[in-house]
Amino acid sequence: MALSAGEVPFVYSVLANSLSADAATRQPAEALLAQCEARRGFCSCLLAIITSRGEASDDDVRLLAAVHLKNCIARYWRQCVDSPAIDNEEKVYIRKSLLINMREENGKIALQLAALIARIVCFDYPKEWPDVFSVLAQQLQTSDVFTSYQVSTVLFRSLKELSKECLAFDQRNYSEITFHLFDYIWNLWKSNAQIVLQNFSVLSQHNSILDQSNDLLLICERWLVCLKIIRQLICLGYASDSTTMQEVCQIKEVCPVLLGAIQSILPYYPFFKERQAKPWSHAKRACIKLMKVLITLQDKYPYSFAQETVLPAVVDFCLTMITNHEHADTSFEEFLVQCMVLVKLVLECQEYKPCQIGLEAVESSEHASFDQRKNNLSATACSMQLAPFVASIIHDVKAVSPPLEIEITAGMLLKEAAYTAAGHVFDELSKYLSFDEWFCGYLSIDLSNGNPNMCIIRRRIALLLGQCAFEIKGVVQKEVCDALVGLLGDQDMAVRLAACSSLCYAFRVFGIWEVDLLECVPTCWAMCFKLIGAVQEFDSKVQVLSFILVLLNYVGDDRIIPFVSELSQFFQKTWEESSGECLLQIELLDAIRTFVSSLGYNSPLCYGMVLPILQYGMDVDSPNALNLLEDTVLLLEATLSNAPSIVPQLLDFFPYLVGIMNGSFNHLEIMIKIVEHYIVFVGSDLLQSHATSLESILDTIVGNADDKGLLTTLPIIDLLVLMFPQEVPPLISSALQKLVFISLSGGDEHYPSRTAVCVTSAAILARLLLLNRDFLAQLLSEPTLISRFQQAGINQNLLLLLVDRWINKVDDANSIEKKAYAMALSVILNANIPGVIEKLGDILRLCTNVIIGGHGRTTSDDSSDDTISSVPLSDDPEYSNTSKEFKKAQIRELDPIRKASLVDMLRENLKACAALHGDAVFNAAISRIDPLVIAQLRQALEIG
Repeated sequence: MALSAGEVPFVYSVLANSLSADAATRQPAEALLAQCEARRGFCSCLLAIITSRGEASDDDVRLLAAVHLKNCIARYWRQCVDSPAIDNEEKVYIRKSLLINMREENGKIALQLAALIARIVCFDYPKEWPDVFSVLAQQLQTSDVFTSYQVSTVLFRSLKELSKECLAFDQRNYSEITFHLFDYIWNLWKSNAQIVLQNFSVLSQHNSILDQSNDLLLICERWLVCLKIIRQLICLGYASDSTTMQEVCQIKEVCPVLLGAIQSILPYYPFFKERQAKPWSHAKRACIKLMKVLITLQDKYPYSFAQETVLPAVVDFCLTMITNHEHADTSFEEFLVQCMVLVKLVLECQEYKPCQIGLEAVESSEHASFDQRKNNLSATACSMQLAPFVASIIHDVKAVSPPLEIEITAGMLLKEAAYTAAGHVFDELSKYLSFDEWFCGYLSIDLSNGNPNMCIIRRRIALLLGQCAFEIKGVVQKEVCDALVGLLGDQDMAVRLAACSSLCYAFRVFGIWEVDLLECVPTCWAMCFKLIGAVQEFDSKVQVLSFILVLLNYVGDDRIIPFVSELSQFFQKTWEESSGECLLQIELLDAIRTFVSSLGYNSPLCYGMVLPILQYGMDVDSPNALNLLEDTVLLLEATLSNAPSIVPQLLDFFPYLVGIMNGSFNHLEIMIKIVEHYIVFVGSDLLQSHATSLESILDTIVGNADDKGLLTTLPIIDLLVLMFPQEVPPLISSALQKLVFISLSGGDEHYPSRTAVCVTSAAILARLLLLNRDFLAQLLSEPTLISRFQQAGINQNLLLLLVDRWINKVDDANSIEKKAYAMALSVILNANIPGVIEKLGDILRLCTNVIIGGHGRTTSDDSSDDTISSVPLSDDPEYSNTSKEFKKAQIRELDPIRKASLVDMLRENLKACAALHGDAVFNAAISRIDPLVIAQLRQALEIG
């Protein structure tokens, strides 16, 4: 039933009641509003309430009406299959009424009106509302500044909303809008700019206080909104010229004017700062927004921006503002940042780099023509190119600063500046300068000058060699590294640190083995030990540590072992001296972890240093535990991974894991890896010494971790049950009870991880049935577990529920889990449990499919465990027989589920089932099974 205009008071009262603090009043009103949403005329009533301004209308009610109208338009404006749509007659009324009621004093309501108009424009332009932009443009001409400001806001929001609809709104339509609107908006913006500047001039000359009711502030706001409209019209009305190679003439027209506006407004910034808060704020915002528009236009239209009247003027202005301290009073940090952004974009702009039109390009005249057009368009920008200029300066400094000078001269300082610039543009500089000739003829000679005054040149060259490492090729790589290694022993600390930093890059880029740098490794170790003892600053210590890490990663254990003692002493001494410096200790832990990993199975050589650090870092009660814990846990995992055997001192760390796990699960994945190391290598000793800790860890995880955490943990529970089927289940009874509840609680098909948890949990219980049937029976009869299921409304036999779970989830299981399900179900046939015989058909179908499907063949080679890596048990040097994966593979190879014959087990248990229930009952159950399943069963039993 439709709502008429006469029911506006009714809708108003419902809206008012929905704002009530009394729930008894509010909730029925909210329900009634929800019912009214789809009724014809409801949107018109809401619009009538919004536009009924005055003392009789509460602004809160009007605002709520605006919100509801916006939501109704989003839901019902377009025709949908599952919801009614607003009819065309009401749409016409709403569109017309909105355009004549845009003046709104309440700011929040005005924003809602602008948003809903924009949404309707997005739906209806151009087919249903073709004149909307012309009407908005006409209303901008009103003499009422407040109204025109709100109209400009609506126009901008509408254009912005259209720009989001890239599928429904193509470039052609936006270009048409730009064609019709741009000139008018641009002229309006320029007119407003003159008004703003004239008023700023008056305020500054007469030092008058701005009248709060003055239209100037509204004009300023409208001016900025129009600026955003101009940016929107250009950027969405014209494709990027980097793809079209077509000049956008508006860039040439707009950008100089925007720059002129910035230059005109900036002088008022310091004047208004202490005298006129609002004009000062506007001047600041205007300068930032104008510069951001210039940045946007340069980024999208680089060729059009590269006009002689645009790019040079803009870049010169930005550089002047950045470098000239005379302008410090007329600029501010946010504005200078934008100036730097623009300069950076210009310098890095790929379109401004000249194309090389060579033989390949000549073969394609079209391609050559395209490149030539690019070069023509960017001809002005090529003069911003720094590389040719830097190359010429480098050539000039050869004459004014000889390599062996000993005094600080202007020429030497120019050389340092040139080398600094070269480092920043070396990827381009290589086109104009041969590095081999430069290094051998000049840089190496500069480096040979050990005069203290030349330290600034040596430091700069050291940094330069790191910056251009990617461009250094061939035999010069070795000479560069030798030079940098020599600088590690320089008298000047800054030179040594610069060499250390560049060697990090060089070793990574060149490769120690490829360039034969191994002979310099001993010198690097010795220099690093001296250097880190001499530096005091955190950054400098980290710099040296980074180089040590590179050496550890690249040189190999045979080059590290001779220095194990020195490295261990170095790490121990640095750790002791870093007390209280958490950031440095974190870096040290990372370096020590790399050290341990580099040593591999020789890592016990450094246990004297590593074990005390581990003990300190794993103590959750230590003052730095929160900061160091993650890296300490990673170090422990690396130590265990590279241990040839787990010594008693390492086993003693296991109880520390309880406190860590009780604190949080942030490190759960790595903690599980650590627990797995202990289980695989010293499982018996672990149960004998730290059984309580193991039980606590597993119970905490199973009771509190999410699905991802459980999927990480369940494999080690399965491993424990496999390795210790008699000892472990009673120990972890609490965790196993939780697994029973998890496996029987069901998996949601919409959440695969929950299904995976249920499937894996059920597989562990299947293993438990096969390896320790008595304990499973005891577990399922625990009063606490039965009570928990009863509270959840489940009163059936838990073992029968588990049978159903194995049957229903077999398709989600991996191969070894499917075989475990099938074997457990075949064992169930021999159990005297009421109801099992009724499930005979499902059990045989599952077992048959597993056998015939190749998932549970009779030999151990036919089954594979998807949960472990299928690594060969061989003498492969990459696969040590002391590794955890090797040990796990050995354990899995002895898995009874893997080794047992499912066919033999099924045959035996079928005989036992017939004997248990009697031939009559058994044959009756068989007769109810699909003949096809019986045929497949016979085929399966013949496999054995």
